[in-house]
Amino acid sequence: MADSAHSPRWPAYAVAVLFLAYAAGKAVFAAQARLGFPGGPPVSAAETENYFLDPALGQWAATATGVLGACVALATVTAAGRRVPRTLMLAMLTVMLLAGAGGAGIMVLDGFVGIGVGWQWYHGVLGIVTIWLLVAMTRSYATATRRAPR
Repeated sequence: MADSAHSPRWPAYAVAVLFLAYAAGKAVFAAQARLGFPGGPPVSAAETENYFLDPALGQWAATATGVLGACVALATVTAAGRRVPRTLMLAMLTVMLLAGAGGAGIMVLDGFVGIGVGWQWYHGVLGIVTIWLLVAMTRSYATATRRAPR
């Protein structure tokens, strides 16, 4: 394997913190059976009524994905995580990157262009940072686990 000392670990730690903050926010709203996110745009009663799941159940599921995402992020920089086959880990990181970029992309578009969701410019900045961190973490893992040429 390549020397992981040359590959930064801090993006994984930052992504883990972001995902845990996401999970905490979702847990707060799950406990209140509300859709949305603390500090985010309000979700109308009509949107809540038309939601395909019970709001609390949906928010608890989002909480679980946030915790899972944090665990995967930390796995990229731990010895236990490095035992996961590289192809499987890269597949998981790709899914995380696409899902995270999708959600963050909506924040960016709405924050800077305005598509009607209600995200503000500072949410757009957070979205850009999130996408950048997910890319940096994925690249760091791929670099650290790349096999040296023979």
